This record gives sequence, C-alpha cells and structure tokens, in this order.
Amino acid sequence: MNLMKGACLLVLFLSAAVFVLADDAFRPFELIVHREPDTLCCTHLALRETQLFRGLPEGGYTTSRVLEAGQERIHFIAREEDRVWARAEALCGDKHTWDFHTLVHDTASLTFDVRPGQVVLRPAQEDPVPLEVEPLITSGDSDNRVDLVFFADGYTAEEKGKFVEDALRLAEDISSNQTFYTVKPLLNFWAAFTPSKESGIGTGGKPKDTAFGLYRDGTELRGVYYSKPEVARTACFSLGDQCDYPILMGNDPLYGGEYEAASIVITPSLANGPLVLRHELGHSIIDVGEEYDGGYAYFGVNAANETTLDKVPWAHWLTNSSGHNHHYHEHAPQAHAVAPKAARVERSVMPLQDYAWTMLNTSASWTTKFNSSGTYAWHLVRFSLSGIPDAKDLIVELDGKDLGWVPRGDIGVDRWHYDIKINKTLKGGEHEVKFSLKKKTREGEAQLCSVEILEFGDESEFVSTPGHYSLYPTFSETNETTYRPTNEDCLMRIVTTPNFCKACTEGLWHALLRRVTLIDSLAVGCSASGERTLDLNLVPLAHLREQPVDVDESYEVTWVRHGVEVSEWKNQTSVTDAGDAFGSYAAKVQYWTEEVRVDVDGLLESEVAYVAMTPCARI
Repeated sequence: MNLMKGACLLVLFLSAAVFVLADDAFRPFELIVHREPDTLCCTHLALRETQLFRGLPEGGYTTSRVLEAGQERIHFIAREEDRVWARAEALCGDKHTWDFHTLVHDTASLTFDVRPGQVVLRPAQEDPVPLEVEPLITSGDSDNRVDLVFFADGYTAEEKGKFVEDALRLAEDISSNQTFYTVKPLLNFWAAFTPSKESGIGTGGKPKDTAFGLYRDGTELRGVYYSKPEVARTACFSLGDQCDYPILMGNDPLYGGEYEAASIVITPSLANGPLVLRHELGHSIIDVGEEYDGGYAYFGVNAANETTLDKVPWAHWLTNSSGHNHHYHEHAPQAHAVAPKAARVERSVMPLQDYAWTMLNTSASWTTKFNSSGTYAWHLVRFSLSGIPDAKDLIVELDGKDLGWVPRGDIGVDRWHYDIKINKTLKGGEHEVKFSLKKKTREGEAQLCSVEILEFGDESEFVSTPGHYSLYPTFSETNETTYRPTNEDCLMRIVTTPNFCKACTEGLWHALLRRVTLIDSLAVGCSASGERTLDLNLVPLAHLREQPVDVDESYEVTWVRHGVEVSEWKNQTSVTDAGDAFGSYAAKVQYWTEEVRVDVDGLLESEVAYVAMTPCARI
C-alpha cells in the first residue's frame, strides 16, 4: 500500500509493548513571542512541547500578527527543540539576558549556568493561580482534541455554581445546532474556577480584586480588558494540552469582550455573550480577520485583496462556478488559465462609518453628515445602541425623517445591533443622520456605539440573496477595500448571525484537524479462540456521532494486510485475522464532508500501521 502523503501515520510494534511513531505523530515544540515593533524588545515568551501539528513543514510553521495594542505576536512550531530555542534567541537575544515574562515547560534547555564575572538576568516567572477544573462538554483525550477553557474572573467562592452554569450555557449555545456543532467531536470545553475576592468586574479603568483583573475603560458597554496578562497566560500554560484557547469570563451581565494575544475576554451576557464568544473564537481558531466595515485587520480564508480567481481563497465556493461532488476533496485549488479570470464584484459603497462610542443626552442630538453619489438603488442605516430599552426614549432620523426604530424586545439596557433598510435611491449630495435622546433619566446609560450608511446597486449589480458566494466589498477604518465571500451570511461580519460562511467553516475544519488526527487509537489483541483482533477507535464523526447533524458526511476505512487491500474489511472499524499470521497491517481512514472542498494538506485523512511479530495463543 502506498501510504498517503501528508496523512498522520502511526506505526505500532506491540511485540515488546513499544510504540514507534512517524514524524508527523511526534509532539513538536511551540514558541510564542510578544515584542514591541519599534524596539523589537520582547515582553513575553512561552515555549513548550505541544500536541500534534499535522502537515508541519520541514523548517517549521510561523505566523506573525500585529495585535490591536500594537505589539507583534509571533507563533512558531517545529519538530526539533533546538530549532525552537534558536528562533527564541534570534527574536529575543541570549536567554541569559531575558528579564521579561517567560513560561517554559517540558524542556531542560532553560538553564542559567553562571560563568565568572557574568551577570545573569532571571526571566520573570508567575506561579499559576489555583484552579478547580471541571468538564463541561468533552469528546476525547486532550492530546487529540482542541480544548477551550473558561476561566472565572469576578466570581467569588460562593458564586462558583453560577460560573459553571454560565460557562456551560455558553458552551452549549455555540456547539448545539449552530456555529461549532459539526466540529463538536473535535472539541473539549472545560470550566476552570479561581475564586475572586470581589464580585464583578472593574469600571473606569480600575480593576477590582479579582483573579485576572478584568475591567472596563469607563462605564460604557464596550471592551473588557484584563490587567493581569501574565496571570492569565500562566493559568492556561499550567494546564498543558488541556488548554488551547483560554476564555476569560468576567462576572457581568452586560455586553463586553476583547480578543488580544490569544486570550478571549467575554461576559456571560444573555444577549451578547454567545455572539462575542463565537466571533472571537473565529479570530483565534481559524486565524481570520474581520468582515465588518471599519476594522483594521482583513486576512485569512475570508479575505481577498485582488479580484482574480487565483487570488480568491474561496474561489471553489463561488456561486455558478463548476460543480463539486462532496465525495471528492481537491488536494489543491483547481488550476486556472495563464491569464486568470476576474471574479464578479458586487456593487456597494460605504459613505459613512463612525464608531461613535458616545453617551447620548437630551440637551443636544448627536448628528453627523455624509455625501452620496446618488447612483445606488437602495441603502441601509446600520447602528448599535445600549442603555435604551424603550422605543419612546430615542428617535433615529435620516434627513429629518423618523426611521421608526424599535429596540429588541428583551434587550433591556444591553447592547444590540439594528438595520433599517430603505428601498430607494439616496439623492446625490449631503445627508444627515441624527440620534435624539428623549428621556432625561437615560442619560449616563444611553449610548450610541456605532453608525454606518451603506448603499447598494440594483439586483443586477448586487446579489443580497443568502447563500450567494461572490466578492463583496468590505471597507476598512481607512476606507481601503478588501473582499469577503458573502453579503451577510457570516458571523465574522454580522455578529448576530449564528454561523460561519462556507469559507470560514472550511477553514475551521482545517485549523482543528491540523491538531487532531481522525484515529484516536488502534487496539490490537488476541481473542479467546486465538484470533488476532484489530479495533480502530475513530473521532466520533459521520455515523459515529452521538447526535446526527444535517450535513452530508461519511467515513471510508480501507485495510491493507501484507501490502494487499482486504476488500471484505472495507469500512470496518473492527476486524479479525488468523492468530498465527505475521507481517504488516495498515488502515487508511478518509473523512468526507460537504463542508470541505479543498484539502491541500490531506488533513481529512489519517493512517495507522501495525507489524505483527508474535503469534496469538489460544486460551
């Protein structure tokens, strides 16, 4: 059998209870560095042995991102520990000079042998906070799953039950029937409790006495930040394979969140908690940028800077493109002509975008003006508000006309997003949008978070139909244009949408299966009658799911004995053979799902091989 290139191969020699693993199955080493972009001075470094990373290039895997706070975050994974240490010192200098926060596990390389006359700076270390870890939703061992951990902030010892309840509600919300439900068997969710001395999160830029020091800049419902980044990083690091994505949850019932430096910050807001969580997990797991307008980072499988098909990551998902069979995964995007064809761009424009984040008052309306070319068929007024639970408390106007805004019925004072579609052409020239607070008692709480105006071409120029894949313009904070796959099908654009678009969903599968192999184990034994038994334990996808999903999917299992395919063992996970047979056995597992059309690295394939060197004895 020609074992598949790029698949994860496990070779087991059981005669002496020795397991020999192929390169891709060995645990690599991982480096994370934060440094200042101007000085290149490192501020944080973490280095450890990590779980499987499939399709790892010979020279290692590197990503670099600029965080919102301005720091550069560098992520490097390689098979060899020496290679990772060499990269660490290349980025941060001789390890003996490190005086910043470091986390190093499972390696003996961080030694500080002092030579005569040498001054050694000890890197800052942080003892992990005490953690009580409980399973919420689990599907397998952490060394072959991606683990998401909720960490408690602002929950006192008496509020532990509330924390676990909040965490379980959020985990179930994003993994049941939407967002992560098809990839749920690849995930584990945990609750890690540390009691805080004070309940709640800080405001006005001042943290309370809590485990991770979460706080708001002011009183407005905007970002929630953490004042103890080293404590947060150390808490996750201390759990090893059990923590891949830390989620810091502040005990506050209203909107707030942040994604910074691989840590997600959320609140358990009933209306907004799941929205913020699934959006931020999209950034961290899939490694994609925004799709909404007015952002600063547009990259990944959901972003294109050019319109030619060979530059569009989702070209294989475009509506009206060549058909695809779900039982065929391309190992590379389809080749294009020498002169690549340009994809259609949907016609739209954004004449106004303002993240106002302003408190409203009754003494003066909040107004802003914008210009329209007058050449688009219809337009949309999009805005978000908080602290205004009643329609009579606020009037929203465009060019003096009341738009009839009505709040979400159960929103209370929490933040929510609103769209008002107007099926007519804006006249060319200047226009004004106005927000007028009418109730004095709402002052200090009523907030306009954001407002934008979007204009669209007619049906021949702009397809707004859900499920249509094309190139839709997205406008950054500097009004630069990139392109996204759909109009508003994706939660990376519209946070109130519960699901990813197909491009992001495919990217999610790729990201998770890079750290998870489809084969949990191969158990080889002997039956009482002396037959050899081989039992594959697969990740519970397809027909092995506890709860079926409304996605077309299947497993295909092929067995090879002594180099020859055994047709009668096709699609079996448990097989038996003569106990005195010697030689090699191999099983190739292929997973098919309609949610993946291109699989360049063979991530939806796994293989395992076993060499029989001793006979089975009849009992």
